Amino acid sequence: MNQRTIRWGILGAANIARKNWKAIRNSGNSIVAAVASRDPARAQQFIDECQLDAPFNPPPLAVGGYQELLSRPDIDAVYIPLPTGIRAEWVIRAAEAGKHILCEKPCGIDASQVRQMLAACDKHRVQFMDGVMFMHSARMPRLRAVLDDGHSVGTIRRITSQFSFFGPEEFLQHNIRVSQELEPLGALGDLGWYNIRFSLMAMSRQLPTHMSGRLLQEYGRGDGQGKVPLEFSGELFFADGASASFYCSFRTQNQQWAIISGTHGSIHVRDFVLPFYGSESAFEVSIPHFYTRGCSFHMEDHNTRYAVAEYSDGEINSQETNMIRTFASLVQSGQLDASWGEIALQTQRVLDGCLRSAREQGRLVAISEV
Repeated sequence: MNQRTIRWGILGAANIARKNWKAIRNSGNSIVAAVASRDPARAQQFIDECQLDAPFNPPPLAVGGYQELLSRPDIDAVYIPLPTGIRAEWVIRAAEAGKHILCEKPCGIDASQVRQMLAACDKHRVQFMDGVMFMHSARMPRLRAVLDDGHSVGTIRRITSQFSFFGPEEFLQHNIRVSQELEPLGALGDLGWYNIRFSLMAMSRQLPTHMSGRLLQEYGRGDGQGKVPLEFSGELFFADGASASFYCSFRTQNQQWAIISGTHGSIHVRDFVLPFYGSESAFEVSIPHFYTRGCSFHMEDHNTRYAVAEYSDGEINSQETNMIRTFASLVQSGQLDASWGEIALQTQRVLDGCLRSAREQGRLVAISEV
């Protein structure tokens, strides 16, 4: 196995890229070699600010333009946090340049775009992965083991989740996540992607047969570009009778919980997307007991807490660092893992189906339609 250090380029100076800059610094098998922006001065400012917290030696280079970065022979992989509205173009260009790709979510504006992106990656033999950090948390294998033990949860019947944060007026007026041109999927793409992915993972990547969605609130800036989902709820229906519901929103304060309910018990994850600050990632299993004695009716709450040692962020074992480390290891091995592209496409298809349903007054949409 080739254990060379993977040299990363970052396309754009998005705020989330700061987190992955530090993850690359902590990974042990990667470095940031260059950052590109349409404005070289902005790329340099981004580098200077990140160097203060997580320095590389030598410092990464500031590059004036995305294509210039893709043309560099000293770049092995690129992280692409560009807006969804232009993301597909640069994923395809990166694949054509032979660069491995870590792509922010939602991956595209629809499944058709994602299929084009994955086809380009397959043609040019480059690794593709979306930036869902919780997939790389040490908590996920522990959660899977409990789901599969046969007695803690039993057969899954219902999954519910919420991911939301409150966007004040300044957010609505200026943040790109409510720009129809740049982020046409709004809260559904930015937040609902995580809800859908969690449900798919709980169901062992089984796709729902049908979906429905409701646009609870839309928002347009009055610039004539149209509206984006601001608050959304969706329902997924699986062949075995299980169902999943989710709520995502820029209108309610931060919540990021998920509950998996089964025939024996339930799992509650209070922070399934971004672990709360601390040195552990945890979840609780509840197996209630109800019994009567004479005229007394007793409901007992029997909880078991499961935890793994894992810092929430910014450390060598945090989920974002594990994501970078895993991605770089795949590149080092030369053995590409197509399953990462497959789960991204599955997520996009379910998202598309929910949105189509919402646009068609809640009609049930079959997975075969998207």
